[in-house]
Amino acid sequence: MEPFAGELVTDALRELGVDVRTGVNPTRVDRDEHGLVTTTLDDGTTVVTSEVLAATGRSAHTKDLGLETVGLTPGDWLQVDDTMLVQGTDWLYAVGDANHRALLTHQGKYQARAAGEAIAARHQGSPLHTEPWGAHVATADHAAVPQVTFTDPEVASVGLTEAKAREQGLNVRAVEYELGNVAGASLQADGYTGRAKMVVDEDRGVVVGVTFVGQDVAEMLHAATIAVVGEVPVDRLWHAVPAYPTMNEIWLRLLETYGRPE
Repeated sequence: MEPFAGELVTDALRELGVDVRTGVNPTRVDRDEHGLVTTTLDDGTTVVTSEVLAATGRSAHTKDLGLETVGLTPGDWLQVDDTMLVQGTDWLYAVGDANHRALLTHQGKYQARAAGEAIAARHQGSPLHTEPWGAHVATADHAAVPQVTFTDPEVASVGLTEAKAREQGLNVRAVEYELGNVAGASLQADGYTGRAKMVVDEDRGVVVGVTFVGQDVAEMLHAATIAVVGEVPVDRLWHAVPAYPTMNEIWLRLLETYGRPE
């Protein structure tokens, strides 16, 4: 996600009295006779808490499935093609977290639909449409994944961040706009604060990434997802008129900030 998303969520947590530490690592953890936990950080400071929660990421839950009987390694992520067919096999499919493509419930359901269509087509001897965005592939996994972090404020994004787009060699321009300045924000909440960012591939003239941070922004994400998946030209987006006064006017404000095409 875009860096400003973490910054805004951090600000909100601190306003609630949460002590947020970033850029430090624990070097020692001790529990005293009263049950309190003291964590020593590498900057020399300590934090005293009642408990410690360590988030260390995910591992593949593929043990005890008998993968070794088909030449695969138990406990490994299953590498698949875009039809979800496991590499090195002609019959085994893996969707969802097992393939490590996009660790989100909705992406797993999306992959399952693609895999089901591919399995049925192969069984019936029908042609497979494996071109990008074809009926039998999960193309969106690569650069059009919508995701929401249900914090307060919410963070909703789809597609590429500006940094990721540049890493991929795209010629991009990004624009931002304060969500609190949209007319609909005053109806959404008093003192609404938030921010939106749109990343545009200048060579193709299409949106490749959008990030929203603010109250209830998850409900605006699908429009952004359609714009990214559909590769809707920016000059056509000017004709997608947002209803007034709604939060979706953010699209008009982002486009105005980006500039009208010549």
